[in-house]
Amino acid sequence: MSYQDKINETEAWLIENNIDDIEVMLPDCAGIARGKSMPRAKFIGGMRSRSLRLPESIFGITVNGEFCFNKHLAETERDIIIVPDLNTIVSTPWQKEPTAAVIGDAETEEGEANGLSPRQVLRHVIDLYSQKSWKPIVAPEFEFYLIARQKDLAMPPKPPIGKSGVREVGTEPYSIDGVDEFGDLFDDLYDYCEAQNIEIETLIHEAGPAQFELNVNHGDAMAAADQSFYIKRVIRQVALQHGMFATFMARPYPDGYGSSMHLHQSVIDTTTGKNIFANADGSDSDLFLSHIAGLQKYMPTVMPMLAPFVNSYMRLAAAESAPTNLHWARENRSVGLRVPTGDNSARRIENRVAGSDANPYLAIAASLACGYLGMEEALEPSDPLEGSAYDITTRSLPSHMLDGIGKMDRCKPIRNILGDGFVDTYLQIKRTEFENYSSFLSPWETTYLMLNV
Repeated sequence: MSYQDKINETEAWLIENNIDDIEVMLPDCAGIARGKSMPRAKFIGGMRSRSLRLPESIFGITVNGEFCFNKHLAETERDIIIVPDLNTIVSTPWQKEPTAAVIGDAETEEGEANGLSPRQVLRHVIDLYSQKSWKPIVAPEFEFYLIARQKDLAMPPKPPIGKSGVREVGTEPYSIDGVDEFGDLFDDLYDYCEAQNIEIETLIHEAGPAQFELNVNHGDAMAAADQSFYIKRVIRQVALQHGMFATFMARPYPDGYGSSMHLHQSVIDTTTGKNIFANADGSDSDLFLSHIAGLQKYMPTVMPMLAPFVNSYMRLAAAESAPTNLHWARENRSVGLRVPTGDNSARRIENRVAGSDANPYLAIAASLACGYLGMEEALEPSDPLEGSAYDITTRSLPSHMLDGIGKMDRCKPIRNILGDGFVDTYLQIKRTEFENYSSFLSPWETTYLMLNV
């Protein structure tokens, strides 16, 4: 079906569902939805005439709202053309009037893909796999906290009050009653996900107070990223409707558990439909072992895409269900790279390093790029680890944000895959955010330095 035919089909669907408002969105480098809302006629006409536009500078915005410009992203702020991916159009059931949302791609006037767009970064990595007749399959798992509504976000968060009338204290891992405390909220969440074609596998209570994990069904890498982008928005919206906030911050409670985005990834051969990570006899394939080795070698160089903020590194602490190194093992959650049990078709690697605060497009792109390089270079991994990895100091992850930025800046293979324009601009954003963070007094400084030195 041609794009014009898809436009006609979409117009008919919008009319049939009485939808006259459309939100056209692009993810920025932090994974925040940027875009515009418009009437149906403007949306349809804009697609036909390629006149839906936004400034290219949206890909240079820091999380605190500053703009970063460089030789790849000029201060003239030229327009990009938004090309909605009509496979992503969904209804937004929390709006008062019938409304739809759609995720777009960014193109130049000449019809070329904009390499600064996080969605395009992921698409380029997927294309590298496609050239080998490979298709990456991804299943993200999101951890998040529900927190009480508060007017001053500078104050420490508090867990919300559940239907029993009390706040959770301590830890409630895998508690069914803990999920039931917010049953009405999750009922709406399931309904909203169904309306947005988000395929949820499971919901569990995690270790922190009012901390939960939601698993998205495995599938095509781009579809998994799109669903992840949508589901974070859905969770925030349903929390607001129930008088709460939802946060994907990596570690909102300094003395509590962090929130991760575990990425289960495998690769199928598009000619046979079989998982290339397993041999016919059930043993690990050479490509599977090289994929692991690529993650071990290159993940330290893409940490800015997996742990994008200073707070992200607070989550990566030993013995708190978060990895500190890149050893791998089978059925072992203390390592950064876990191999779950399963048959040949389910052979996969679970990347446990990425935080829930990461942009899903960039986190998936980074993880897949590392595995791809490992297969291309026929790398060999370390031996699988036996026992706990928490006290092991080898194969350590970068310990702070600037360390990760430096490693990514210097890695030529990653630059070759992601492009100099994206790497330079993204790292400029991260450095600017670090400088902004460093200009704020921390609670530690006011507690221990203000009156003592």
